[in-house]
Amino acid sequence: MNLKQLSQLLGLSQTTVSRALNGYPEVNAETRQRVLDAVRETGYRPNRAAQRLATGRAGSIGLVMPTADGIESDVHFGEFLAGLGDEAVKHDFHFVINPSHPEDEVATCRRLVASGNVDALFLAYMREKDPRIAMMKSLKTPFVVHGRSMGIATDYPYLDIDNTGAFYDAARLLAQLGHRHVALINGPSHLTFAIRRTKGTVRALTEHGLVLRDECNSNSQMTDEHGFRAMERFLQLATPPTAVLCSSTVLALGAVRAINQAGLKLGSDISLIAHDDVLPMLKPENFMVPLTTTRSSLRGAGQRIARRLIADILQLEALPQQELWKTDLIVRASTGPAPAGK
Repeated sequence: MNLKQLSQLLGLSQTTVSRALNGYPEVNAETRQRVLDAVRETGYRPNRAAQRLATGRAGSIGLVMPTADGIESDVHFGEFLAGLGDEAVKHDFHFVINPSHPEDEVATCRRLVASGNVDALFLAYMREKDPRIAMMKSLKTPFVVHGRSMGIATDYPYLDIDNTGAFYDAARLLAQLGHRHVALINGPSHLTFAIRRTKGTVRALTEHGLVLRDECNSNSQMTDEHGFRAMERFLQLATPPTAVLCSSTVLALGAVRAINQAGLKLGSDISLIAHDDVLPMLKPENFMVPLTTTRSSLRGAGQRIARRLIADILQLEALPQQELWKTDLIVRASTGPAPAGK
């Protein structure tokens, strides 16, 4: 199926079909949908080289994936990519994924833009005073940040969740339940989402006259093994925590394993709240003791960022440039009053 055959099938000119596929605003929504439906039914694929010559667009979103020895694969990143893909496929956009050593990400982003193979970039794994933002602002390529940096002006497009508020609410609930010894199993200490979650936790505990002890604060990659090791270490303290906050249900999976091995009952001997990214293979309600969680969908964030980038590229609609999503606190059986005398 070529463009001529597709246009004959639809009874439209080749120019109209081409403009519909390339997102030109003068093609009405009904005609564009007819064309897209026919594309799905016939399996038609436009010639990318010709499309690029005609529109000046590559039809691709770029992303840089940090990788190096010691960096483990991240199921959270995979779920976010699934959301990007959900939206990209609606507009026949592709991904260009460029692996990079974490210390070379600025140069990698610049090279990816200069290649002309992408129409937009999204940035993730935000750090304090992240240099990638200033670099992208100096270029003309659209971009959206997943998260927010710290220590620099917030004058760039982003989508983030209220990490500080989420962990403030979670820690406050534990304090209200009478817990005096609270631990935190968090993500990597150099990433701003983890910094904000620590701040939210500390703020809530301080308001109740409590502290987050250094020996009860763990930062690591978010895997179940790291969750297990941190929880095992906490439980061996002279004064172990009676409650723990986990930055991911993946970390919580390991933490719960350590709690079970110690012969403790979740929800009565010790309470746990995890952040739920709505990972399909790890639902908090399916744990043996359903987990209390703060919840926000990573896949939903991926869908939204792709929609914003594609809308910018194709000039489809005006969408907010800065979004801060609130999380939901969902109370289940893993939280209860602090054990008597503790």
